[in-house]
Amino acid sequence: MGKKTYVVLLIDDHPLIRSSYKEAAKLVTTINEELFFIYEEAGDCDEAMEKVKAISERGIEDCLVFLDISLPASEDKSMVSGEDLGIRIKSQLPASKIIVSTTFNDNYRIHNILKNLNPDGFLVKNDTTPKELLNAIRDVIFDPPYYSKTVLKLLRKKSSEVYLLDETDRKLLYELSLGTLMKELPKILHLSIAGVEKRKRHLKLLFNIESSSDKELLSVAREKGFI
Repeated sequence: MGKKTYVVLLIDDHPLIRSSYKEAAKLVTTINEELFFIYEEAGDCDEAMEKVKAISERGIEDCLVFLDISLPASEDKSMVSGEDLGIRIKSQLPASKIIVSTTFNDNYRIHNILKNLNPDGFLVKNDTTPKELLNAIRDVIFDPPYYSKTVLKLLRKKSSEVYLLDETDRKLLYELSLGTLMKELPKILHLSIAGVEKRKRHLKLLFNIESSSDKELLSVAREKGFI
């Protein structure tokens, strides 16, 4: 019986973290000899999409993706985080298995990623051990999903509010964080001025912010890991 081959795409802007994922994956193949991994690496959204395009053009379906959520925005600003990138990857490689890795441990942010991306694996970097990485890779391949203990604990917490932000909401927050002028936002977001204002009011309502300025909105959004 032949080996099952996967392309393992490691996406993180820190080479040492990509290396730790690669070492864990190599260990999986020594324990599970029926698996064979081919490795690809990317440090940002644009480089990752180039790799995804090449994988798709080669007709490869079995792809395991390690995806960092805190990635620099793409050059054209169409992707402002790993979350946006993950949605693109799922559309390009629908059979791929995605393991999200993030430093965020805010309940609302975790729920938002699960709703928008529905990853096969979900890890919080700060408490990820080599053993957990090993278990995550094996479970995602053979019996998904895999959620780390921190993620499971957060999911058990009952929340009276659900913060579900779409791509436009996240892009708006990103542009505001850069100091983009209000008059420039309609062209960037493909909305009218009234549409932009409506989005901002909606976000402030979600985050329970009464201030008319954007400073508090950005502060809470950062605290919850949306920018």
